[in-house]
Amino acid sequence: MFPRGPCLGLTTQEMNMSFSHDMDDEYEKFIRRMNPPRVVIDNESCKNATVIRVDSANRHGILLEVVQILTDINLIITKAYISSDGNWFMDVFNVTDQGGNKILDEGILDYIRKSLGPESCFMPSIRSVGVKQSMDHTAIELTGSDRPGLLSEVSAVLRHLKCNVVNAEVWTHNTRAAAVMQVTDEETETAITDPERLSRIKSLLCNVLKGSNKSSLAKTVVSHSVTHTERRLHQMMFADRDYERTGGDVLDHRQRPNVDVVNWHDKDYSVVTIRCKDRPKLLFDTVCTLTDMDYVVFHANIDTLGPDSYQEYYIRHLDGSPVKSDAERQRVTQCLEAAIERRVSEGLKLELCTTDRVGLLSDVTRIFRENSLTVTRAEVTTKAGKAVNTFYVRDASGYPVDVKTIDSIRQVLGQTILKVKGNPDDSKPVSQESPTRFLFGGLFKSKSFVNFSLVRSYS
Repeated sequence: MFPRGPCLGLTTQEMNMSFSHDMDDEYEKFIRRMNPPRVVIDNESCKNATVIRVDSANRHGILLEVVQILTDINLIITKAYISSDGNWFMDVFNVTDQGGNKILDEGILDYIRKSLGPESCFMPSIRSVGVKQSMDHTAIELTGSDRPGLLSEVSAVLRHLKCNVVNAEVWTHNTRAAAVMQVTDEETETAITDPERLSRIKSLLCNVLKGSNKSSLAKTVVSHSVTHTERRLHQMMFADRDYERTGGDVLDHRQRPNVDVVNWHDKDYSVVTIRCKDRPKLLFDTVCTLTDMDYVVFHANIDTLGPDSYQEYYIRHLDGSPVKSDAERQRVTQCLEAAIERRVSEGLKLELCTTDRVGLLSDVTRIFRENSLTVTRAEVTTKAGKAVNTFYVRDASGYPVDVKTIDSIRQVLGQTILKVKGNPDDSKPVSQESPTRFLFGGLFKSKSFVNFSLVRSYS
């Protein structure tokens, strides 16, 4: 037995471990104070984009934090150059607004400087991608098998339980569904704290997720924590193994993102190249997945050519090793494919904007279900008493959505309340025959790459 420390009831070994952790934490803070992050915003050197340069002491996860801050304010990253070998992190991002214009708004520029610059060292709430407590609402996380009308059923149960949905995001992919919902009590408009009521909410929602198949996997988590919603959805679907292809997979192999993983033994890197159709937040989705899989990005080059995106990452595992086997390579490939596909919006985009009220989400999704529409993705937000909701819907039978069906729904909900944004363009896959293109390859002046053999297996 180890001797106990005075008062605290800790062993000497435990105290030494705690002391070591505190010393490491203080050392990291000291390094950041001595070498504070530096942010340079340049609107002159590039004709078509604002250039943001970030230099900082390096640590695991910092790339994700920077990308998250930029994408959370809806900036489009058109190019990026990333280098973090050693103890220093250096990034260059070319960004535009949603309209493809430079960022000239001083409010936004000031926010970027504060969020990424020296002030962020002492403002953890800005940089946090973790968990925070909230008494404003109760967070509900749902994962389970997808089916037509699922969102309508979940919304109806919440309405029955006198819960008002103030914010929600729902993703579906590969027959799986995940949702993060923020709800309040219908009467008090605050978080629900009664343990018995929370237990009942959890139990009823879990039954809804299982549906008629009581043996199917379903999970419901209720808490007062606040996380980054999109990162949490990636983590939930990853944990639900949505990256595993099934016999009912509707995506043709040629329609999938082109993800390639090779090993560069001279430098002990694994090189990940991705070629796919470009879209907003694509960089966040891939960096988020690599980070949550415990890979470190040492170098990267991101480029957008017309409608297509090219991403190249030089990675190692946290333990310093590259990808070690065919099985690991296949897992990295499948997980990145899934991360890209989850946010691909399949179906007709509908936007609803109206005065918020209790039961609104339940009523709208019930009307969708009664008209044989299934929701493939949804974003529900409430601001200053206004509900601003976006739905991507498809015909439950798999056919294109009938215009008459949409007209009928708009007649019920109101022509000005529900607007049709049109079908997203079908993704044209980047040619699979094109050779692997190492955008960053000239940096090391070597071509000694070794490619694993890979036989795809589908279960």
